[in-house]
Amino acid sequence: MTTLITIQDVIKSAKAPLDSAGRKLVTEAFVFADKAHEGQKRRSGEPYVQHCLHTARILAQIGMDAGTIAAGLLHDVPEDTDVTLQEIEKKFGKEIAWIVDGVTKLGHIRLRGSREEMFIENLRKMFLATAQDIRVVIVKLADRLHNMRTLNAVPAEKQERIAKETMEVYAQIANRLGISEIKTEMEDLAFMYLYPDEYKKVYDMYAREKDDYEKYINRAIESIAEGLKKEGIKVIEIKGRAKSIYSLYVKLKRYDMNISRIYDIVAIRVIVPTVADCYETLGIVHKRYRPMVGRIKDYISLPKPNGYQSIHTTIFGPEGRIMEVQIRTPQMHSEAEFGIAAHWIYKEATTKGWRHYLFGKKKTPKNIEDQRQTRWIKQLREWQDDLGHDNEEFMRSLKIDFFKNHIFAFTPKGDIIDLPEESTPVDFAYAIHSEVGDRVIGAKANGKMVPLNYTIRNGEVIDILTSKEPKLPNAKWLEFVRTSNARSRIRRQLKRAGEHIAPLPDITKQKARERKNARKQKK
Repeated sequence: MTTLITIQDVIKSAKAPLDSAGRKLVTEAFVFADKAHEGQKRRSGEPYVQHCLHTARILAQIGMDAGTIAAGLLHDVPEDTDVTLQEIEKKFGKEIAWIVDGVTKLGHIRLRGSREEMFIENLRKMFLATAQDIRVVIVKLADRLHNMRTLNAVPAEKQERIAKETMEVYAQIANRLGISEIKTEMEDLAFMYLYPDEYKKVYDMYAREKDDYEKYINRAIESIAEGLKKEGIKVIEIKGRAKSIYSLYVKLKRYDMNISRIYDIVAIRVIVPTVADCYETLGIVHKRYRPMVGRIKDYISLPKPNGYQSIHTTIFGPEGRIMEVQIRTPQMHSEAEFGIAAHWIYKEATTKGWRHYLFGKKKTPKNIEDQRQTRWIKQLREWQDDLGHDNEEFMRSLKIDFFKNHIFAFTPKGDIIDLPEESTPVDFAYAIHSEVGDRVIGAKANGKMVPLNYTIRNGEVIDILTSKEPKLPNAKWLEFVRTSNARSRIRRQLKRAGEHIAPLPDITKQKARERKNARKQKK
């Protein structure tokens, strides 16, 4: 059972403070939902409207606008009461009704069916909803997070299914949207239900050292703050943060469950006003404490695919103990914690509507970066068109493009191309433009000729050599390309030309076999 809250708690928790009109809208949505759910109880025994309030508070805490918060309050009304969607539209307008309708439709999707085919089809529906309006999925994420917080009230036989859905689908979506606050909590809660023994082991392991970690981090904060003050750096905030239980478990598995080999269990986060201050702070920290070679990551000049920006460095801190320091600006910090939700501070998102803001033809300096970060959402819609009802190919695409880590490579002119790991020059070419991909005849990596099935490494400069005349892509490319964008274009062009296309290999299993053979050779 979670703590009972009021609509005032929701309003006060808003990361982006609501104006009088926003407060009025949210309050009216609560009164409407409270009346609609009157007399209804949750399994925990709480009034049902408490779930609506908690969902709305999560949305407020990650910076969503008043309309989305109102939709969070109303999201279960058409499904669980006699009130219709038309009544919501009449009272609150088409935009809010659109979000509520989308969340209601997602509620009908059972992600884990008895058949794999059903699971894949349901994934399709969810991602298609994402491509239509991202706010629908953000409300669904908030709804699922509160359901996870109260999962102990659900029958034991359902807990594992819900936790597995959360870990495999919802947490992954939150991660790609950059909403680390939701992603981290979802993973920890799901981990607790899916692997209770492992959860307890890791939790106890961390708890034994917790007091020592906290005392040390306080001493380290004082030391670093003192050094920055002497150098005239204005520090907006400096604080420590502990690694989440699940992320600690993932790292422990890499290091034979030896916690002494993990250097970033606790990290210090330094927030400074400008990008220039970030780099100056890095220099001061390194001047004061020796950095570990190869442990400096500059995500400011080379952001992660979900837009995350920060500088990470691992140092031999006070008393010679190894620790991580993260340096970022306030805006970077907001986007690191709340991801795409942080962008609702921009007026375009609330005055023109999110779909216009994301997919509108007019590109303002503010929305160009947002369109880059959410390019994968538009790609999901294209997959639906290209793949038709080929569920096997759709699932392969998700495994390769959506759930894998990404790399960055550069064109000779310095443009950044975002690709999944293990991508090839052919994938790179199709990411630039479909016609560039069709005309590939060769490639260079950092100035040296490489084969077309070459695995691109992070940060490499890739130069694509193309034919002057139009040509068909090579059917053999289907054996090694990694992205659905490249694969669907190649297949489409070959089909148009009447070329026979052999069945696609299962790349996931193929890579697993290659890794297994490599391990055998080492032995």
